[in-house]
Amino acid sequence: MNEDIKFILDSTKEGMDGAIKHLEKQFSNIRAGKASPAMLGSVMVDYYGSQTPLAQVANVNTPDGRTITVQPWEKTMLQEIERGIAYANLGFNPMNNGETIIINVPPLTEERRRDLSKQAKAEAEDAKIGIRNARKDANNEIKNLEDASEDQQKNAEIDVQQMTDKYVKKVDDVFDIKEKEIMTV
Repeated sequence: MNEDIKFILDSTKEGMDGAIKHLEKQFSNIRAGKASPAMLGSVMVDYYGSQTPLAQVANVNTPDGRTITVQPWEKTMLQEIERGIAYANLGFNPMNNGETIIINVPPLTEERRRDLSKQAKAEAEDAKIGIRNARKDANNEIKNLEDASEDQQKNAEIDVQQMTDKYVKKVDDVFDIKEKEIMTV
């Protein structure tokens, strides 16, 4: 196989892997009933003038399936952490007891489950778009190769399409698992 084609296929695979990793990261932020520290993964806190991820200024734990506790490393950060959680618009009502912030994770309503499922579907579609963009870029690079024969180019395009189909199926599988997790009461 032509070295340029091999390089294009490898970089395309990396791009598609990146789309799957991004999707899984996005899915970890979509809660599915049970409390988890990842639910606060998107929370940013004003730490002495700069926006800092919550995990870098506090310890986040889940003592049980319905509660998240946030233990700041500096007590002066309690109000900023509360503000950051409220600003992240996650639908949580943080309670400050003077030392830690306690968040009771309410059970999901049927309507909220459907909304989260739609959100997950949108994230899956975004991942598929990323995969298709990687395919388009690869096919353009293959067409622009000057030292590859037509047969090599056609075979490479077929390989790219098979890779695309495989990754789109992987996105569907990851989405199906997440949807089942969200819809399970």
